[in-house]
Amino acid sequence: MYSMMKRLLVGRPIPTEEQEHQLLPKVIALATFSSDAISSTAYATEEILFVTAVGGSSLALGLAHLIPISIVVAVLLTIVVTSYRQTIFAYPSGGGSYIVSRENLGEYPSLIAGASLLVDYILTVAVSISAGVAAIVSLPQFQGLIHQRVLLGLILIGVITVANLRGVKESGRIFAVPTYIYIVSIALLVGYGLFRSFFGHIKPIPFDPHKSVATAVTGGSLGLFLLLKGFSSGAVALTGVEAISNGVPAFRRPKSHNAATTIVWMGVILGVLFFGVSVLAHHLHPYPSHDETVISEMGRAVYGGGPIYWILQFSTAAILTLAANTAYADFPRLSSIIARDGYLPRQFANRGDRLVFSNGVVFLAGAAAMLIVAFGGLTNALIPLYAVGVFTAFTLSQAGMVVHHRRLKEQGWRRNMVVNGVGAAATFIVLLIVAGTKFTSGAWLPIVVVPLIIALFSAIRRHYDRVSGALEVEPEQVRHEAINHTVVVLVGRVHRGVLKALDYARSLRPQHLVAAYVAFEDEGREEIEKQWRAFQLDVPLEIIYSPYRELVEPVERYIDELDDRWQNDTITVVIPEFVVGKWYEHILHNQSALFLKGRLLFREGIVVTSVPYHVSAATKRGRRKGGPAPAETVAPLAGNGEVVSPRPTPDQPADTPHPAP
Repeated sequence: MYSMMKRLLVGRPIPTEEQEHQLLPKVIALATFSSDAISSTAYATEEILFVTAVGGSSLALGLAHLIPISIVVAVLLTIVVTSYRQTIFAYPSGGGSYIVSRENLGEYPSLIAGASLLVDYILTVAVSISAGVAAIVSLPQFQGLIHQRVLLGLILIGVITVANLRGVKESGRIFAVPTYIYIVSIALLVGYGLFRSFFGHIKPIPFDPHKSVATAVTGGSLGLFLLLKGFSSGAVALTGVEAISNGVPAFRRPKSHNAATTIVWMGVILGVLFFGVSVLAHHLHPYPSHDETVISEMGRAVYGGGPIYWILQFSTAAILTLAANTAYADFPRLSSIIARDGYLPRQFANRGDRLVFSNGVVFLAGAAAMLIVAFGGLTNALIPLYAVGVFTAFTLSQAGMVVHHRRLKEQGWRRNMVVNGVGAAATFIVLLIVAGTKFTSGAWLPIVVVPLIIALFSAIRRHYDRVSGALEVEPEQVRHEAINHTVVVLVGRVHRGVLKALDYARSLRPQHLVAAYVAFEDEGREEIEKQWRAFQLDVPLEIIYSPYRELVEPVERYIDELDDRWQNDTITVVIPEFVVGKWYEHILHNQSALFLKGRLLFREGIVVTSVPYHVSAATKRGRRKGGPAPAETVAPLAGNGEVVSPRPTPDQPADTPHPAP
């Protein structure tokens, strides 16, 4: 059932040799890696107004400063895109800021960049999904769902997760169409809206004090702190710009050239649309509201409702939701690189059935879902957490590129070093502004979380180094040591599984071989001793007394006694287990063998071996011989944690269920 559902949702496995066919052309790569950056045009302008038009300020003051702030953001975007275009050619293996910092700045700067980006990608999913939900509930027909933000967000995360588990190329194809529809829709809104505004065919949006977050239309004051805070909110438009540099290996050949072309196109589209939306907002006077987005307000003003407005809203909701796909494309890839360096669990470096880093995909979905729940699915509650990580990565990447140019001195290195130096200084200033102005609003969270993640990275790396050091051996150190071998077979009743386990134990040719039975009461001890004599078994039987009806701890104490009895030996614990034929039959049996194996695994010098006895196979053999399947009674330890005792032959005493291993 699990396999069938997995194939239905994820698709057939893709062999490794088809990996080259999963690479992305520029058209699909733009939608895959740029959806986050391009989607920010739907809310970056609104976030500026959420800061500059509230409090002691007014809507008029916020709109008056909207275009200057947008110009500064656009200039910063140009610098960052230029810098990352250089990164793509210098480090075509991907990894972006993490790789640049690792190669040029050292271990801890690279860990800061890596942790910042991972946090940023998780926030990208949470912000994108919450913004998509906000666009959906802005539609009049869906405003009844406004109190179901969290549920809608979780459903959308599930859908995008499944799509990405199917593969990068397939998810890119799925999400390319909505991305390009949004680009056309928002460009048409800006172009047609400005045309109507310049020729006087449209009036400003009437102010509604009951819906607006801004309390005044005019008047008030707008200080430097709020201006800087508004700029830091608008700077979220740059989030996702680094995604293409992280995903260069996913492009078709020539990888670097195609990736560099794509990032330029992304920068042009993002810059033009963001600035255009801000100019249109300056003319139409939309107000920030929790009930309706600024894009929706301007769409109703320009189109007056109708099908084009609906296309705009649905494409906006789609791009905001699918912006999370950028994080889904980059988070697993970056975490795989960090895992290969030994700073994350190695499971993150494993590719799944569809050649994607599926463990990273699932982890990202879970972390983003927790944020959606924790912050109630509100975009403006998540935005303050958003920009700290990305601007930290920007700064480290460009500082690393300065060192790179100075070290290699390639052609034009002085010009490139100046560009990267200016970019590093500019993004560092923005980082300080974001951290300072939004610290109390939530920016403190990534500032605290990133050092904790770095500490986790270091702890994981120390673990891997310690394990590697313990396992390492030089050729001259190889010595073949004789091992004294003691085997103990845990038994319940004498049955087919026990006899098979005893035969297996004899085949190991140990120096010492014993069978052990955990007795809860004298009746059980007498019964097993009687069976042992009846079957004339030549393996010594030893009784482990357990007056408190425990299994694991008495067995451990007995193993300690064996270890003291015979020095310098390795003890193999053999557990006879039966395996039932149907998966749902497992719930009918306890798991004592499983718990026992789990405890013994952590004991040095102990080997645990399970000898399975397949009940379904024995039943089929019995039926082929023409007789009924043997009736069985159950005692508490075997394949699923239990052993099976066949009903006795006429000369054998009746068997009763007995708590034993």
